[in-house]
Amino acid sequence: MATSSQSELILKLVALHTKIQKQIAGPLSFHGISFTEYLVLRQLHAAPENKMRRIDLAQQVGLSASGVTRLLNPMEKVGLISKEEAPRDARVSLVTITSAGETIFSDADASFAQVAQSVMQSLSGEDQKSLSRLTGLLL
Repeated sequence: MATSSQSELILKLVALHTKIQKQIAGPLSFHGISFTEYLVLRQLHAAPENKMRRIDLAQQVGLSASGVTRLLNPMEKVGLISKEEAPRDARVSLVTITSAGETIFSDADASFAQVAQSVMQSLSGEDQKSLSRLTGLLL
């Protein structure tokens, strides 16, 4: 059973998560995307050939298969991503970042980096390393 201090720590972590997401939402909306869309573009940008299976993308951004499909449809309509069938298996859907998606991602990533710097500025470099290590243990 969780102790009161453990419960309080989890509540603080959830509150921190909410605060950071609010700080990120504004700058990303300036680029016309949500935080989750940013995560999708980030995964595709880093993927080999800028392409991923839809199911792998869903897992990487923490969505269900149907959830990522609902997210990708509008992204495809505005030209940020494209979808295609895998050449060897028509049941597999591949998602690729478009050149417009790369441009939006690059601009949004710069904004994201500014927010990250602002959020972390009150922590020393050593504290940031410790926080990174601790969060890595929980993930």
